[in-house]
Amino acid sequence: MPTEIKVPDIGDFDAVPVIEIHVAVGDTISPEDPLVTLESDKAAMDVPSPIAGTIKEIKVAVGDNVKEGSLIVIADADGTAAVEEAKPEEPKPAPKSASEQPVSAPANTPAPATSSGGAQPQPGNAGVDIPDRVYPLAGKLDFADFSNAHASPSVRRAARELEVDLNEVAGTGEKGRITKDDLKRYLSGGGGGAGSTGGAGIPPVPEIDFSKFGDVENVEMSRIQKLSGPALHRSWLNIPHVTHNDESDITETDKFRKEMDTKAKAEGYRVTLLSFIIKASVSALRQHWEVNSSLHPDGDKLIRKNYYNIGFAADTPNGLVVPVIKDADSKGIIEISKELGELSAKARDGKLSIADMSGASFTISSLGGIGGTTFTPIVNAPEVAILGVSRSKIQPEWNGKEFVPRNMLPLSLSYDHRAIDGALAARFCVTLKTTMHDIRNILL
Repeated sequence: MPTEIKVPDIGDFDAVPVIEIHVAVGDTISPEDPLVTLESDKAAMDVPSPIAGTIKEIKVAVGDNVKEGSLIVIADADGTAAVEEAKPEEPKPAPKSASEQPVSAPANTPAPATSSGGAQPQPGNAGVDIPDRVYPLAGKLDFADFSNAHASPSVRRAARELEVDLNEVAGTGEKGRITKDDLKRYLSGGGGGAGSTGGAGIPPVPEIDFSKFGDVENVEMSRIQKLSGPALHRSWLNIPHVTHNDESDITETDKFRKEMDTKAKAEGYRVTLLSFIIKASVSALRQHWEVNSSLHPDGDKLIRKNYYNIGFAADTPNGLVVPVIKDADSKGIIEISKELGELSAKARDGKLSIADMSGASFTISSLGGIGGTTFTPIVNAPEVAILGVSRSKIQPEWNGKEFVPRNMLPLSLSYDHRAIDGALAARFCVTLKTTMHDIRNILL
């Protein structure tokens, strides 16, 4: 019998564009097969089929805007029991002005929840009420109304970061849609009467024909790179970054971790050093709450967060995403280890939901499995700090009588200097490395 399949609960979004359709009339579908992909200004997500059957009609097209309850397709069910309709969670949309921002805004960089890494069409959004954001690059933008601009959420976001009025940009995409290439041409003076400089007076990088020097090819960036790039750029431009480097003696802690890991492997999971770093970070954040805070939109206050949701950068074939361990303060090493494994597997398979990547109050970026000594991770706004971890190494340490081999872990804390000064950053790192040195300090 004909069954209407509609958009499930996607949070508070009223209009989300369809960027890809995965089925055609006559296709046979199974429960959980993706039907369409939607893209909000936070991430992309697939809408799965709740039934098995055959597609009879497709009620949407690429570029259409949908919301919860919108009809997507009509299918003939084949009698297979319908699965419970998936309800991916979306964070609340960004407020229309700085003064209306919520005190617990989602902290993660935008990252999609799908596994697709190829080029994806950018849908238009004519007539959609996209929440306007104010990015303090050079004060509030004079042009806040992009409602008549035919552009995707990511292009709108990039325009505000670069202080470009989309109403003055000529679109070359489908049906006059404004693309990121159109923004680049505008900034370089190639259209719409743009000047020779970019947003906030930053000159654009000149275009160079590299083919004059040798063979080249254009390789499409993954969707994750396309979505996260503007957010990283925004954070780098808006936040006065400072990085404090330190190192922790984890000799005894890592011995204990290896003992736990041996037992864990027999039960089908792993205990990595990251589990201990997360618990030690929570302990340090409790003692230095400012590192777990966010700047209030008025710039005169800090928002103190009494929860500890720890994001961690996960490497995937399509780029970095940031899943979140929620309520890490109430979880032990074993529970965190299992959750790390589950979220990492979902990240590699492109199955993270938006809820999996939302709500972090502090983020850890660990390169320990790859290498390096120190680095400067970019603060994941609206968080005010991020911890970078490099590969530990055995090195001689003086114990007052002789040099002894110790396993030393490099730590790099990047922080927003408006919220955290150098002394506080140093104290936080001392607390963190002391806790990592003797994991019994977690119990304090």
